[in-house]
Amino acid sequence: MILRDCFSGLLVAFGMYSALPLPQVEWKKHTMRYALGFLPLIGVLVGACEYGWLLLAQHWELHTMLYAAGAVLLPVAITGGIHVDGFVDSCDALCSYSETEKKLEILKDPHVGAFGILWMVVLLLAQFGLFAQLYDTPQFAGFLFAGYALARAFGGDLIVTQKCAKDSGLARMFADNTDKKQVSYVMAGWIAASVCWLLFLGKGFGLAVFVLLLLYFVYHVRLCYRQFGGITGDLCGMCITMMETLALLAAVVCGLCMR
Repeated sequence: MILRDCFSGLLVAFGMYSALPLPQVEWKKHTMRYALGFLPLIGVLVGACEYGWLLLAQHWELHTMLYAAGAVLLPVAITGGIHVDGFVDSCDALCSYSETEKKLEILKDPHVGAFGILWMVVLLLAQFGLFAQLYDTPQFAGFLFAGYALARAFGGDLIVTQKCAKDSGLARMFADNTDKKQVSYVMAGWIAASVCWLLFLGKGFGLAVFVLLLLYFVYHVRLCYRQFGGITGDLCGMCITMMETLALLAAVVCGLCMR
């Protein structure tokens, strides 16, 4: 029974948070119970593909701009852009400077505003520049494995440990159907494993990367409560997107320090 539910949870997680062509599973309480526990595994997959693309680009001696463009597009291709969508919607809501209820309405609105487009361009340009630099100083590119996994472990942790801002929506659906206690233990295991990987690769540098991501997570939780009264699926997507970018930034800075 548990193995069946775990396998169903794996398919739900990859069906929702990736664009991979896997069998679809009907969303019920027993199929969603452990789904969030597999969310960081998608981060490991993205990190592995990013590292493989880096090795391939180095082997083929590709131009820096071609590598950087591919590196930016790769996570979008694997995940379907679901977390970037949350980032865009969250930026629209935050830049409205409206009351809490109005911000929540903007998050729910399927249309994209000018501020969302503006900040999406800023995000993609920043990632493009960082990947271009990583191509020249790739000593800590392995941090991306842990960075992408940590981002999703913290993003999933938001759903199982924090209050939802709305009585409906994707975050609420997962929160109501998840075994929060068991998934929180799994997320803690993912975080511990990621920290060990960071320490193995970079010792003090790795610890600094984890502290940076942890500080952002604390800031993001406070932002969610202050601006929205709790968390939503879009805000979780923003958290994941920002932490991925910060992990990339950290890998670049650490590589520059060792140059």
